[in-house]
Amino acid sequence: MGRAKDVLTTGEVARICKVAPRTVSKWFDTGQLRGYRIPGSKDRRIPLEQLLRFMRAHGIPLNGLEGDLTRVLIVEDQLEMAELIGRALAHQSNYDVHRASGLFEAGAAAERLRPHLMLVSCDMNGVSPRTLVQAIRGSPDQSSTKLVAMTSSSNAGQVEALKQEGFDAVLVKPFDWSEMVRVIETCLEADTAQQHSGA
Repeated sequence: MGRAKDVLTTGEVARICKVAPRTVSKWFDTGQLRGYRIPGSKDRRIPLEQLLRFMRAHGIPLNGLEGDLTRVLIVEDQLEMAELIGRALAHQSNYDVHRASGLFEAGAAAERLRPHLMLVSCDMNGVSPRTLVQAIRGSPDQSSTKLVAMTSSSNAGQVEALKQEGFDAVLVKPFDWSEMVRVIETCLEADTAQQHSGA
């Protein structure tokens, strides 16, 4: 999985945001876009984390960065929970996070975004884990998407059943944010290892 550069020039930011370099300099000089100047130089540098924060705050599409970002789709009908997960992932500079509140919306979003990984709440009303897995795995464009189930059931048999349905990993609610990130990274690293091995 590619990773974006940690620090960008105003020219690189301008290309990503599809604006003139002068506009980026204005954002920087007015304090809207945070960064720093190279000592002894007028050159400006913008940390990737600050750029992502600025782009999200101003509704600028992350398309210019998408080749270097891991697209994550959160499928959760509990808005507060979805927002908490989104905020936790937003602190990790290499995630482009999207949300869907139901299976129909998730299907449309997955088709459009082609996420690298989906976090799916299995506690939603009317959700059939098997149906969801089959729909995602059955799409040629999404067959490699990693699927992580989120469930409030700590029953070992039910957790194992979700894995048997085709989920790559299972998170039992409530879970620690660092555990969530570790599970996501483990799933993605396994995918990368398979690609390198030619599997």
